Amino acid sequence: MTPHLHEMVYAILGVICATVAALYDLRSHRIPNLITIPAIAFGLLLHFVLGGWGQILSSAAAAALCLFVFFIFYFAGGMGAGDVKLMAAIGSLFGLPMVGWLLIMTALAGGVIALGVAIYRGRLWSTLANVGSIVVHHGTNGLMPHPELNLGNAQNLRLPYGIAIFFGSVLCLCLLIAHGVRP
Repeated sequence: MTPHLHEMVYAILGVICATVAALYDLRSHRIPNLITIPAIAFGLLLHFVLGGWGQILSSAAAAALCLFVFFIFYFAGGMGAGDVKLMAAIGSLFGLPMVGWLLIMTALAGGVIALGVAIYRGRLWSTLANVGSIVVHHGTNGLMPHPELNLGNAQNLRLPYGIAIFFGSVLCLCLLIAHGVRP
């Protein structure tokens, strides 16, 4: 297999994993370890089989980077642990060359979906005000979760972030298709 085909295989399998997780997240508002942990292991194994030690290190670095970035949001009270582990799994499947694009596309997809949910629920202005409150809170209190605007408060709008991870993965696959091996 050529390197281009490897990149496509990694991306397609990442999208498949994200699809399964997103569907599960839509139905149950959870992403179970039964999806994420085997996907991380499979991503590492696949990279090793197709590319040897260099590729398994790339896969592990991608998973670690995604885990670190999303853990910050989890620690701050804005994201569930399943979302964090799913992003690590998708990172391990896509590999290090795509992880920057994966994080950017997922964040953009999450923002667009969040705006859509806020508009649909008629809570756009209160949501934007809440974002301002969260920014001020974290500016003065670091990563400590906001006392009211966090996942523990059932009154807050919730977004099954597995959907954003799915769209971020699809967008990265589209970049690979449109631009060859790497965008």
